[in-house]
Amino acid sequence: MSERVGEDRGAAEVAARWRASAAGDTVLLDGFHAIKHALRFGADIPLALAADRDAALGLAERLAPDLAERLAALLTPVPAATLAALVARPHPTGVAALAVPARRAPAHGPAPAVLLDNPRHLGNIGAVIRVAAGAGARGVLTTGTVDPWHPSVVRAAAGLHWATAVHHVEPGELPSHGPLLALDPEGADLRDMTVDDGALLAFGSERAGLSPGTRQRADALVALPMRPGVSSYNLATSVAMTLYHWLAKGR
Repeated sequence: MSERVGEDRGAAEVAARWRASAAGDTVLLDGFHAIKHALRFGADIPLALAADRDAALGLAERLAPDLAERLAALLTPVPAATLAALVARPHPTGVAALAVPARRAPAHGPAPAVLLDNPRHLGNIGAVIRVAAGAGARGVLTTGTVDPWHPSVVRAAAGLHWATAVHHVEPGELPSHGPLLALDPEGADLRDMTVDDGALLAFGSERAGLSPGTRQRADALVALPMRPGVSSYNLATSVAMTLYHWLAKGR
């Protein structure tokens, strides 16, 4: 009985630590893969939980052996019921963590950065961040009312916010050290263009497209090739196609 009381007290103490951290400036990392990516790219993770620590470490040995020792030191075991009380929908891998956001603007450099002009769909923003991280873009900037560090965005990005700069800006704060190329159906065919070093690639919102201010400020309008009769691509697909064009030019 005393052992059970000790376990209950330990779970309660961990839950209290979690709630205290969650009340501060932290975001949820939901699942093994999100924690894996965040750790690889330098996230500050004050607390990570595992409903089955041995299973989570087994995943690390198979999928992320470079992180196995760090995860062994980081993961705190808790009962599944405790994890379910702290996380609304626990990931099937049974792990979750809290991380400190790294809200920073993209640094100067030859790689392009992505501007999402008033995006609305949280999952789309996360998918764009995932694409930008994979392609080596300098970062993802957003305008509008949606927080690019919203938990649903972080979930959709699989923890890759720390692999690239993710930052919200006001329209008047856009970087000006490189050309602004805005994706628009009336633009020149992307296949005939070169994405210059340091370019900012602007993509309009899912329904409204580019805002008038961004469109007017653009140094050039760029169109993606598209079969007649098809109205648009998904936002993350558009970003992926444009970044692939940059990569394919020898980057």
